[in-house]
Amino acid sequence: MTSASRPTNPQSVRPFTVLVTGGAGYIGSHAVLALLDAGWRVAVLDNLVTGFRWAVPAAAAFYEGDIADAALVSRVVAKHDIGAILHFAGSVVVPESVANPLKYYDNNSARSRTLIDSAVHSGVRHFIFSSTAATYGIPEVVPVREDAPQRPINPYGMSKLMTEAMLADVAAAHDFNYCALRYFNVAGADPQARSGQSTAGATHLIKVAVEAALGKRGHVDVFGTDFATADGTGVRDYIHVSDLAAAHLLALEALIADPDTSHRLNCGYGRGFSVLEVLDAVDRATNRRIDRHMGARRAGDPDALVADNAAIRAAFGWTPRYADRDTIVAHALAWERALEGRRLAA
Repeated sequence: MTSASRPTNPQSVRPFTVLVTGGAGYIGSHAVLALLDAGWRVAVLDNLVTGFRWAVPAAAAFYEGDIADAALVSRVVAKHDIGAILHFAGSVVVPESVANPLKYYDNNSARSRTLIDSAVHSGVRHFIFSSTAATYGIPEVVPVREDAPQRPINPYGMSKLMTEAMLADVAAAHDFNYCALRYFNVAGADPQARSGQSTAGATHLIKVAVEAALGKRGHVDVFGTDFATADGTGVRDYIHVSDLAAAHLLALEALIADPDTSHRLNCGYGRGFSVLEVLDAVDRATNRRIDRHMGARRAGDPDALVADNAAIRAAFGWTPRYADRDTIVAHALAWERALEGRRLAA
């Protein structure tokens, strides 16, 4: 068993309950599964704007509400003996952030500030934040290290960077430590098909591609064929959502073991694939060719965005289990078929 499969602590004495905000969403629901699998007690807070109640296992206490409701957060913390918060709640669509920046500064920055304030005043000492590689903007050097300049080019990235700054300042002033995990391109689904990307109109490439392969979309738009890459399409570092969830558990253990230390770390594999390589992988998995509509690149899209993951490997001993493009695609396809079965059964 690798260290990414579950934390090094076995299922034994867990010192407190973990609150997962956005735990009914894509990444948050996988973190809930990983926590429960590892023997943690879990409470979930989600407003169900983009999440799904059915995505939260019965073993987790569930509260429908908003992270900005300080009274509710305080009640949940007190009732369940919350000692750590895994914070996934927020808005994540880059083009929407450009069109509606105030929504992102509200959901991702202002409401995170209220949640952090609730944590401090309720005595929650550990906080793990769902950050993003979008805080780097267009990197000068790839793979991207954590000490690269953070110059976001859209409100989504800036709203996440603002929360990272708040966490650093709070950790310096209070009995509190945190880990900000900067995700690259999250993809795939739970290997047991217990959860996956379920939001209608999702923009993640692998989600879009498997929908097209199964006839739920007519084609896939390819934005840009003139990048400085081997085949002219953009290269991204795709990380399996279950490996990402495992990184959160390792971060939790690290924060508990050393409460005076905080972390800001990349979460990626250190290897990228182009848009066409991803589409080819879906074609192989389904034995059919996705219709590709070639178009112009979007403003601000870097040629390549790939993580340098040496720091998280060194800090946590993180060893991914699913760092394989075809495995990620296979799990995404299995989940998409399970979603169709759920729809037909409804």
